[in-house]
Amino acid sequence: MKRSSGVRLCATAAVSALSLALVTGCGDEGSKGSANGSDKDAAKALSAAQLGKLIIAQGDVPGHKVGAVEGGVPDKSKVTSDDAKCEPVLRAFTGIAPGDPAAHTSKMATENKKTPTAAPSPGDGKFEDAISESMNLDVTVVTLASYDGDGAEQGLKAVSDAVKACAGGFSGAQDGEKGKFTKVAEEKSSGTGDASVAFTATNDAGKDGALPLHAEVVRHGNNLAVYTTINIGAMMTKKAYTVSAPVVKAQAAKLK
Repeated sequence: MKRSSGVRLCATAAVSALSLALVTGCGDEGSKGSANGSDKDAAKALSAAQLGKLIIAQGDVPGHKVGAVEGGVPDKSKVTSDDAKCEPVLRAFTGIAPGDPAAHTSKMATENKKTPTAAPSPGDGKFEDAISESMNLDVTVVTLASYDGDGAEQGLKAVSDAVKACAGGFSGAQDGEKGKFTKVAEEKSSGTGDASVAFTATNDAGKDGALPLHAEVVRHGNNLAVYTTINIGAMMTKKAYTVSAPVVKAQAAKLK
């Protein structure tokens, strides 16, 4: 039951916790307030240690397990697009913050699911349904990044511009593994932070059909929170899902 290379391309960070189980069994950019030019120039980035105290931790998101990103977030040099202007979108899906942050850190939040009391046997007609249901959980990678000056605003703008410019789709690669996206579209954002953009990219997954992936980037002052959520079970059964609202809510609360 190995998934397509396209899925792995844009969701490696989020899927890594689930991959073994699979094998074996325009956004709302309304600003709540803007700083003047001198304030932007004077803005100083937080350190990695400071970000580490602000990012979600175990116990912060009800119904979720929070821990390190399994497999880690890839270096941005390893995630590229055939069209450079689309790279901010592609990189967001792998948990990479846009631009050049002074510091960044990431966590992964995995939705809890109850273990079924009795699993059907492989010969049972309901076996595949049970497998899909067992994977019907949101896995969200959260990356916090901090910037000097107006770096956060410019980073968010780069993502927003890429969403618009790449609406017709694009191709990309991670560590040489290629994938294709047929379209990119804006979605309604969470409305948290000072400004935000949420979007979906539809992956051309061959025999698996069109697979949507969801992400959101939110600015909190001179910091950006990048969220990317994947739900393998929903993808397998063609059910809709979105960026995890409980994760966004919990992270936004820690940044107030």
